[in-house]
Amino acid sequence: MPGGVKKSDLPQKTCATCGRPFTWRKKWERVWDEVKHCSDRCRAAKSSGAAPSQTELSHRGTR
Repeated sequence: MPGGVKKSDLPQKTCATCGRPFTWRKKWERVWDEVKHCSDRCRAAKSSGAAPSQTELSHRGTR
């Protein structure tokens, strides 16, 4: 039986741009304390000053 952590037990944060919750990812392991946005789209929207619309967010794919 494989060891590890259940997805439901991983830490979560709320995106500073869209307000949606997102879960810890392995690629963020070393910088988790610095992660503030759920995606590149939200990070880019933050710097441009425009939050992504609800339509854009509902069509966002997972990576």
